[in-house]
Amino acid sequence: MNVHNFVRYSVIVLLSALLFLPFLGHVHLFDWDEINFAECAREMIVTNDYLRPQIDFQPFWEKPPLFIWMQVVSMKLFGVNEYAARFPNAFMGIITLVTLFYIGKKVANERMAMWWTLLYAATWLPHFYFKSGIIDPTFNYFIFLAFFQVHLLRYASDKFKHAAYAGLFLGLAVLTKGPVAALIAILALVVYIFINKGLWGFKPFHFLVIFVASILPFAAWFASAILFYGWDFGSWFINEFVTYQIRLFRTEDADHGGPFFYHFIVLLLGCFPASVFLFQYSRKRTTDNETARDFTRWMWILFWVTLLLFSIVKTKIVHYSSLCYFPLTYLAALKVEQIASGEIRFKTWLKGLLIFIGCVWGTILIALPFVGLYKHKIIPLIDDPFAVGNLQADVSWTAWESLWGLFYIVAIIVAVLVMRRNFAKGMLTLAVVQIIIIQITILHFTPKIEAYSQRAAIRYFKSFVGKDVYVQPLDYKSFAHLFYTKKLPSTNPNYHNQAWLLRGAVDRPTYFICKVTGADEFRKLPQLQEIGQQYGFVFFRRR
Repeated sequence: MNVHNFVRYSVIVLLSALLFLPFLGHVHLFDWDEINFAECAREMIVTNDYLRPQIDFQPFWEKPPLFIWMQVVSMKLFGVNEYAARFPNAFMGIITLVTLFYIGKKVANERMAMWWTLLYAATWLPHFYFKSGIIDPTFNYFIFLAFFQVHLLRYASDKFKHAAYAGLFLGLAVLTKGPVAALIAILALVVYIFINKGLWGFKPFHFLVIFVASILPFAAWFASAILFYGWDFGSWFINEFVTYQIRLFRTEDADHGGPFFYHFIVLLLGCFPASVFLFQYSRKRTTDNETARDFTRWMWILFWVTLLLFSIVKTKIVHYSSLCYFPLTYLAALKVEQIASGEIRFKTWLKGLLIFIGCVWGTILIALPFVGLYKHKIIPLIDDPFAVGNLQADVSWTAWESLWGLFYIVAIIVAVLVMRRNFAKGMLTLAVVQIIIIQITILHFTPKIEAYSQRAAIRYFKSFVGKDVYVQPLDYKSFAHLFYTKKLPSTNPNYHNQAWLLRGAVDRPTYFICKVTGADEFRKLPQLQEIGQQYGFVFFRRR
């Protein structure tokens, strides 16, 4: 590596570390997904069982263990806490930005690579997820690398190496989240063959190598688990795992439903400002370079396959379309580089769209403090007792905080005006504004939102740390009581059974929590004593 490249990569590492590593533990983990994976890692450490993911010390079949292992290593370094749970994704954020710069230089040029790296860091949801403890940033990274290796495979002389790498990265993606990685890869390959009218540059042997390499990571873990725990565990895991994946596709899991266009809206707003530049595309080819055209083709295929697949899936959760972030920001960066170099003109109506979506985000930031300040006027308009209880949380707001939203709107308008004279300077201004406001949102607004949504429950759970008690949510699903009570395994076989905890001969003090919407049902039970309620949650104790 020459001095020029060393400086570039060093700057990217340093700046991304400053963006992603600080303040990871400044807010509690959010139920469900963040706490779900963190709790799996904690229970691995407690039980010293690193082959079988567990939740509440029962086998957990929904996800393979790779990301959980990463959290285990992090917890060994930083302790069992929020920072450790989120550190793997922050680390992956650094790796991702370095990777984007490397690939951008390889398939296009250094200017485009810089725009891609900057645009990814300055886009709302991609940046947010590197500060989270969910599984998707790591999962998406491995799939993206697999696609990149398949692209290299077509043109490289050492095809076996790239086929093996593609399979290995795809296998790591499967070991991170499951067979959806293979499904996306197969669908994308079918579309690629159709568009190319054949397997130009590929041979069946290459796909055999990819297949064999892709099954190795999962097979190594699964074989080890069977070796230790027997085939009964293996057959049970496969049955439950496949059933769960089918259920996600066919039904709305845990009421996470939505219309077909759900993810279109998520990407348009959540991937601002990168999403705006997708509308810059026309039928004109983006480049005359064949290898770059091929990679761009792969990125379009990855984008549409992911978007349409998860639009069809009944369960709708924001991060299900997060794999789109890689191709979306790449395609946007291509257009940004073309506009900045004067090759094409930035469409006038897209400047208006930039301002409009910026105003939507700015209006939300302006409104948040006023919702908190005038909640007494808003609460009578709300028909949901739980939401009313949440809003009653004691959160300090001032009208001055709305200035962040006003600053954002003004800054977006200024950036667009600067683009009219010098597009590159305008884009740099926009990127800096985005990074600043994203940090403000994460550090200032997110803790206040968390105070409304779950902090009362978290504090209740934390009050039982170190106490020999049972704690159980009653009318809603949660993993928070496991992680924040630091629950330990019990020799009593009934302690997972809610009916036994409510009506059985319990052998230790037993406490419950439910939402206010379901409290009346449990108030009727003579064996339960209500010991308090706070901000939408009601607390009970067995008499």
